[in-house]
Amino acid sequence: MPKRATKRGAERTPLSGEYDVIVCGASFAGLTVARQLTGSGARVLLLDRYEIGERQTSACGIPTEWLTNMGLEGSAKQEFPALVVHTPLGTSRYELPWTFSTFDYRELCQLLDDQNDAEFETAKVNGRTGDTVHTDRGDVSAPLIVDALGWRRILASDGGYQPPDAPLSRGLEVHPDGGSDDLELWIDRRYVPAGYGWRFPAGGEERIGVGSFDPKFHVKDTTVLLSDDLDRPPVRYQGNWIPHKLRPGTEGQVFFVGDSAGHCLPLTAEGIRTAFYFGIKLGDELRAVVEGRQDRGTALRSYAAFTEDHEWKFRWMLRAQKLVPVLPARLQRALIWAGGRPRFVRWAFTHYLEIAPPGFAGPAPLPRGDETEPVATAA
Repeated sequence: MPKRATKRGAERTPLSGEYDVIVCGASFAGLTVARQLTGSGARVLLLDRYEIGERQTSACGIPTEWLTNMGLEGSAKQEFPALVVHTPLGTSRYELPWTFSTFDYRELCQLLDDQNDAEFETAKVNGRTGDTVHTDRGDVSAPLIVDALGWRRILASDGGYQPPDAPLSRGLEVHPDGGSDDLELWIDRRYVPAGYGWRFPAGGEERIGVGSFDPKFHVKDTTVLLSDDLDRPPVRYQGNWIPHKLRPGTEGQVFFVGDSAGHCLPLTAEGIRTAFYFGIKLGDELRAVVEGRQDRGTALRSYAAFTEDHEWKFRWMLRAQKLVPVLPARLQRALIWAGGRPRFVRWAFTHYLEIAPPGFAGPAPLPRGDETEPVATAA
């Protein structure tokens, strides 16, 4: 289990000050927002309960092109050109039109952190009043505040979600030593009535887990079962709640990104590239504010509209997710088999990638006024 790195004892000094931007949460989404503000001249504060890269909460897989375009390829552990899908009635192998890679969480976060010039402090964020963020070390203020704290949506006025009575999936995985050449999924009610199991190899480690779309279904026993079936010891547990419903990108004067905005794709539970994608957009909007090219209100409206424009994609994937528990096993198998035809795989996975396309990403921005600065990403 991770050890909390919140400052203690003599290191636990009071935290205060005024900033241009405060980003609460320093994982995929929060670090990406800070990245987009690099060189803007803004005083940016990153806050997180843990040290950067300390607490992994996902299987850490992503389309490879996203790693390359973000300059994070150094964190890659293993690359896969295909996806293997198991059901009780057979197995299908999908040759993908793009590759998928697993990566090292700590290394990726460190590489991403190296691309920003923000200040960082470990502190637990407790809430907000106006432009002031309350932490367990004191209050800090900024006109631009970002909640990238995860599914709890701590800075929301409604107090956020409380599982299991919330649109959340739950996932648990183990990390035994071992190796495999295939990226694998199990759609099998022996492991979970609504959801799937997985094995994501990552160099000398395997990430084996079970995710349930029903938050009330406990997955520990079936995670152990899948691990046992693969002849792997259930060691080094890691789990988390996973949002499966898109939420507003703004509320009041606060911006939400990543899991706090439900930026995790239903059905597949893929949330890393969407955190990068929406984080880039939000960071660009905030950069325009601190550079005087627009005001906060315009940024709030623009980012909210960008998030809302994607609602129909998330809605259709959620509908597909709801079909999983009601389809008979033989029909599931027939659809998976039919969906494995090369032409359909190319069409389906190309469109799926376009929900958050890797072409949206590019090198970290350069200082304002530098003529070689990359063109801002477009919606």
